Amino acid sequence: MKLILKGGNVFTNGALSPLDILIENGCIKETACKIDDKNADIIDVRGLAVFPGFSDVHVHLREPGFLSKETIKTGTLAAARGGYTAVCSMPNLSPCPDTLEHLKVQLDAIERDACIKVVPYGTITERECGEKLSEMEAMAPYVAAFSDDGRGVQNDEMMEAAMLKAKSLGKIIAAHCEDNSLLRGGYIHDGEYAKAHGHRGICSESEWKQVERDLELVRKTGVSYHVCHISTKETVALIRQAKKDGLDVTCETGPHYLTMTDADLMEHGRFKMNPPLRAEEDRRALVEGLLDGTIDMIATDHAPHTAEEKSRGLEKSPMGVVGLETAFSVLYTELVKKGVMTLDMLIEKMSAAPAKRFGLGGSKIAVGEKANLCVFDLDKEYIIDSSEFLSMGKATPFEGKKVSGRSKMTIFGGKTVWQEK
Repeated sequence: MKLILKGGNVFTNGALSPLDILIENGCIKETACKIDDKNADIIDVRGLAVFPGFSDVHVHLREPGFLSKETIKTGTLAAARGGYTAVCSMPNLSPCPDTLEHLKVQLDAIERDACIKVVPYGTITERECGEKLSEMEAMAPYVAAFSDDGRGVQNDEMMEAAMLKAKSLGKIIAAHCEDNSLLRGGYIHDGEYAKAHGHRGICSESEWKQVERDLELVRKTGVSYHVCHISTKETVALIRQAKKDGLDVTCETGPHYLTMTDADLMEHGRFKMNPPLRAEEDRRALVEGLLDGTIDMIATDHAPHTAEEKSRGLEKSPMGVVGLETAFSVLYTELVKKGVMTLDMLIEKMSAAPAKRFGLGGSKIAVGEKANLCVFDLDKEYIIDSSEFLSMGKATPFEGKKVSGRSKMTIFGGKTVWQEK
């Protein structure tokens, strides 16, 4: 099967250039100013931007165990609509992947229903309870990394043992950093909005204090370490110093932390996530960390819940918002179009950097590479409307926001897996 993407502005060597792309047997066969092949199907992408497929290393697909929230089928379709061709699925599932037998339940569902690449996480501890290590060795060949996402590993000795085991297996520890002793029943940022509206706050220290502990353990064990969804200025400073010290440390943050603060909160569950939206000084520190390389990648922490669950307000709704279908448009609008960062850097943070760190492959448009591509109309303005989402989750803090950069098509392995009608 041959396919030509005709007349697009193709992202190669850090810039958009007018090129045709010939795809054959799932790979990029040729890129040139003009390609003619009578045996190929033609897709006209004139006026559109063609990027390497994005990779998201922090996605909740909810299967197995929570099919009323999301499935592998709906979650990967939502990812494809957002331009993603690879995601890493988080392990807070039922059964959670703490043994090879439990992991196989998810692997079978991925094989059956995923329309893009999905690589799961294995848990760090059994049932994510922090008391006994999971079957890390048995799961290692099949997982992207190990994480107890949704829970911080509270015991220092347990985290050290996990790091030593992961180090011996050549695997990353991806940490949800949260010190439970500092939470005090909080559910939004302990800032001005919480004080003004009588909400219980989550202090910044609950995040950065555990990051600080983990970095000392990384220094001791030499493990490859990744910090999930960072949100505070103190965390940025700690990771910046750790990198200067030569530690094998990476981190991610999410689109909402880069573009929103607790001043944007409303009394609705679609603004509740963990960690919470922080203060403006934290947002600025995150942007600075993104620009100077402290923050390696952007991940959505796509975390769908049912409409009923998210209708309970800030206090009683579960933590988590969706993000796969809005990430590029929001970041392109708020950071690239406003001159905060270049398009080249945004694509690096959404595609090449996460793919390289987590071994997901297919992160550039070049001859011989897998044809994992996404197509966007950068000039198209639209209003984010969750009723259009392919995800079963509809709770987004960006509801009603006007953005630029409309997704038009995603190709995975040379096959069109999503296309706008």
